[in-house]
Amino acid sequence: MKWLKRCIILLLLFFLTLLAWDVYIGYRTDPFIYSDAKKIPSRRAALLLGTNKYIAKGKKNYYYLYRIRAAAALWKAGKINAVVVSGTNDSRYYNETRSMYRDLIRAGIPQQYIAQDFAGFRTLDSIIRAEAVFDLKKYIIISQKFHLERAIFIARAKGQDVIGFEARARKGTRAALRMQIREYLARAKAFIDIYMLRTEPKYIKGTSNNR
Repeated sequence: MKWLKRCIILLLLFFLTLLAWDVYIGYRTDPFIYSDAKKIPSRRAALLLGTNKYIAKGKKNYYYLYRIRAAAALWKAGKINAVVVSGTNDSRYYNETRSMYRDLIRAGIPQQYIAQDFAGFRTLDSIIRAEAVFDLKKYIIISQKFHLERAIFIARAKGQDVIGFEARARKGTRAALRMQIREYLARAKAFIDIYMLRTEPKYIKGTSNNR
């Protein structure tokens, strides 16, 4: 029975560690998050973190829609002069970046003020490449709060002067619960990537704009 007790203790320590990291990241990043486009300070550009336009069986992804609306709100409020869209392009049939680029134009942002980063395979990749490829160091990150907290944490750990604009979320849904659970693990991975592995993006240069 000793091995069972040890397993239970290790499992408990694991979950407590995840919880501690989650609370710590939320606490450290909360002062930098805004939800009102009128109150957020102006910055030269915003980084819009990508997500899929549709979920299972072609169902609309509201997290995607709300991120597009958040970027458009900042533009219309005169808070930004440009947007960098960062996401994945796994195949010709799945391209977060291109999809968001087109919908930002439909939302009223002129295409000449939208740059595309096709190598935003992970949040860490998007953040590091924002500076390395697009010369952004003082900018606004756009996403839902649970994601925004991790993105801001990574950016500030990398020495970037970022703030975040919170896109609307659909709280209380199954999708929201799944994302929250996944976020616990993602935050632990962020700690390991930054402070232990010093992980770099898959592509530190290139794979951006017209693809």
